[in-house]
Amino acid sequence: MSKYKLIQVSDKFSKKEFIRFPARLYKNEKQWVRPLDQDIENVFDPSKNKLFRNGEASLWILVNDKEETIGRIAVFYDKKTAARNDQPTGGMGFFDCINDTEAAFTLFDKCKDWLQEKGMEAMDGPINFGDRDRWWGCLVDGFEYPPNYCMPYNFPYYKDLFEAYGFENYFNQYTYYRLVNKEGLSDVIKEKAERLKRNPKYHFEHFDKKNPERFTEDFRVIYNKAWARFPGVSEMKPAHAKVLMKSLKPILDERIMWFAYFGNEPIAFFLQVPEINQIVKYLNGKMNLIGKLKFLFYKSIGKCDTVLGLIFGIIPEYQAKGIEGGIVMAFANEALKKNFPYKHLQFNWIGDFNPSMMKVLQQVGSKILKTHVTYRYLFDRSKLFKRAKKVNV
Repeated sequence: MSKYKLIQVSDKFSKKEFIRFPARLYKNEKQWVRPLDQDIENVFDPSKNKLFRNGEASLWILVNDKEETIGRIAVFYDKKTAARNDQPTGGMGFFDCINDTEAAFTLFDKCKDWLQEKGMEAMDGPINFGDRDRWWGCLVDGFEYPPNYCMPYNFPYYKDLFEAYGFENYFNQYTYYRLVNKEGLSDVIKEKAERLKRNPKYHFEHFDKKNPERFTEDFRVIYNKAWARFPGVSEMKPAHAKVLMKSLKPILDERIMWFAYFGNEPIAFFLQVPEINQIVKYLNGKMNLIGKLKFLFYKSIGKCDTVLGLIFGIIPEYQAKGIEGGIVMAFANEALKKNFPYKHLQFNWIGDFNPSMMKVLQQVGSKILKTHVTYRYLFDRSKLFKRAKKVNV
């Protein structure tokens, strides 16, 4: 019997404790950035998270004999995502815990039991109850760097806790890095761009705030053809695309969001945003009136000098044609202008199941900065574990 007690998050106090506990746990960790409270709360708000239509979530905190919180966790599933795996698979995430095996295993056991009751046969974690671009993976390398916006940062011992329980590495996610300068672009990238120039049907444009509807729809079309075919990635509806672009509007910089076209057909995108965690770290989790004023102030004095690459996509018919070279060079020509305010580039969320994307990032002169792991735990311990299938090979 555990010496710790689990409490389901169900009232105002426990909800606040779920949000506030990490701030105490990481209070002496210099690189940790407190996420905005609203970014966590929105994940578990049925009015804002469409996955509640076909799924459920349950949040828990763990306390010791002094009623002090020592851990937290969320467990969830949605039927559509669960069905895309070899076995019905749910998820767990937002795991934070003291360095104590019994405490961690108590939280993991709760997730396993809850998911089994819902008919699941495995769980992935730590992941998000939502899209992969947020709150996904356990940091295992790169602890000397601060987290990207809406991405996890955790202590090194988390890896040991997951693996001691029996979680296995389903895939790695890499964050690549390079400076904004003229050096490092390979001849391969340059040759691809030059080759595309010889065909006038290919052209490249950056986002235009005067015509957001067009680019939002172009993004959705490319996304559905390039990404929605992968396991665990849902097709994007028009309403979802509009909500996504609207959420980016306060930080959107036209110069760093690029699209490729063949004639009038949208065929690729390279979406980037300013790395606003360089500002969020000053807000103590609050985006209230004071938080918004602070955000505008730190933005105005140039605290944000890093571009974060969110997602890169090319529709299948135009892959292996050098599109990545053209779109990278189009962005590079903009980035090398004198008034370009950013000095650093980070490319977030590059899965090791996508070696062609890893190759492109090596060709643009970037190197791995951080590694997150997405783990999988099969409830039937006799079943053969399989890593994520490689794509684009």
